[in-house]
Amino acid sequence: MLGASLNKAFDHPQTNLQFPWQCTQWGLLVFPLSPFLGAVAIVLASLVTWSRQHQTIIRRPLNWGFALVSALLIVTTGFADDKVAAFLGLFNLLPYFFVYTGLSALIQTTAQLRQIAYILVIGSVPVVIFGWGQLFLGWNFDFKFLWIVLEWAIAPGGNPSGRMASILMHANTLAAYLVIVFILALGLWLEKYRQLKQTRLIAQNKQLSTLPFIFLTIALLGNFIALILTNSRNGWAIAIFACLAYALYQGWRLIVGAVVVIVASILSAAFAPSPVAQFFRRFIPAFFWARLNDDMYPDRPLALMRKTQWEFAWSLTQQHPWTGWGLRSFSKLYQAKMQISLGHPHNIFLMLAAETGIPTTLLFCALLIWILIAGIQLLVHSNYLNPEQRLIFFSYLTVGIGCVLLNTVDVTLFDLRLNTFFWVIFSAISGATYHYHRHEKLIAKQN
Repeated sequence: MLGASLNKAFDHPQTNLQFPWQCTQWGLLVFPLSPFLGAVAIVLASLVTWSRQHQTIIRRPLNWGFALVSALLIVTTGFADDKVAAFLGLFNLLPYFFVYTGLSALIQTTAQLRQIAYILVIGSVPVVIFGWGQLFLGWNFDFKFLWIVLEWAIAPGGNPSGRMASILMHANTLAAYLVIVFILALGLWLEKYRQLKQTRLIAQNKQLSTLPFIFLTIALLGNFIALILTNSRNGWAIAIFACLAYALYQGWRLIVGAVVVIVASILSAAFAPSPVAQFFRRFIPAFFWARLNDDMYPDRPLALMRKTQWEFAWSLTQQHPWTGWGLRSFSKLYQAKMQISLGHPHNIFLMLAAETGIPTTLLFCALLIWILIAGIQLLVHSNYLNPEQRLIFFSYLTVGIGCVLLNTVDVTLFDLRLNTFFWVIFSAISGATYHYHRHEKLIAKQN
C-alpha cells in the first residue's frame, strides 16, 4: 500500500510529462534554500510542459485571460513616465503567468497536490532551524556560493530586531512563507490523523504509518511557533482564518468556539475601552495585544501607516484610472510626496490599480476569482473526489484564499520565493480543477 502511494506521488499520470514533473518537485524542494536553482528547475518544467501540451494549454479560456492581461500590461508600459522601470516591472508578472499556464497543465491529480504539500513542508524545516538559530543563538552569517546559486544572509536577533526573519531577509516575508506551509502542513496532519483513527493496521505496519504523522506534528508545531515569533499581524490573522476554516470543514464546533473566544479576548485586550481592556490584559500577554494596537511600536511615522499608503495609491489611481502610472512607479512617487522610501503600498490590488490602471487590475482579479470559484464548485459538487482528496484540495483552496487576503495588507510580488509559491498554488488548484471536471464529463457521457 505504501509503495502504491509513493508511485502515485512520484509518477505522473502521463508518461511524457514525467520529466517536467520531476523537475518541479526538485525545484520546489530546493527553492527555500536556493531560489536560483529552484527557479531554473520550475521554468524548465514549464517550458517542457508547454512543448508537449501546447494544444491543451492554448485551448483553456483562463490562459487566454492571462494572455490578455499580459498584453494590457505591455500597453500600460508604453504610457508610463518611467518606461524603463515599468518594463523591468513586467518581470514580476509575465514570467509567472507563463509558469502558471505550464504548471496548470502539468499538475492534475490530488496525489500530486499532496506530494507538493509534503515537499513544501520538508523544505521549511531548514528555514525554521535558521530562524531559531537567528533569534536564540545569535547566528550571524552571509554565505554565498557561486554568486546567486546559494545565498544565505542571517542577521542576529532578527529583522527587524526581535522578529524572526531567517534567510528570507524580513519578518513579514518569512511570515507569508510560513503561512503557506502551515496551512498545507495542517491539512496533511489532519489527513494522517483521520487515517490513524479510522484504520487498524498490524503492529509491523503501524510503526511505519505513524512516522509521517510524527514528522508532520513536529513540523506543524515548529512552523506555528516560528510564525508567532515573526510578530507579523498579517501572518497571525491568516493562520487564525485557516484554523477556523479547517475547524468548520471538519465540523469541530468546540474548536471554532474556542478560537473565537481566544481571538475576541486578544482583540478586547488590544482595542476595548480601558476598563475592559485592562481586565483581558491580565491574562493575555502584551506580546499579542501590544502588537495589534501598535503599543509595541509607538510614534510610528504617518507615512508608514497602511491607511496613508492606501489613500495615496487610490489618489494615483484616480489621476490615471485607465493606464496607471507604470509598474514600479509607486515607490518613486511616494518618496517624492512623503520624503520616505517605501517599496509598495501594502496592498497589491491598489498598487496594480495605481500602476497599471483599473481595467487591467479588474481583469487580473477576475482571473484569480475565477480559479478559486471553479475550485470551490468542484469541492462542493463533485461526486468524483473521495474524502481524502477533498481534504487536500480544500487545503489548497484555503492557501489560495489566504494568499489573496494576505496581499490585501502586504505585497508578495517582489519576493521570488513567495511569488513563485503563490503561482504554484494557483496552478495546482486550476490544474486539478480542469482534470477532475474533464473526468466527470467523460463519466457522464459514458453513463
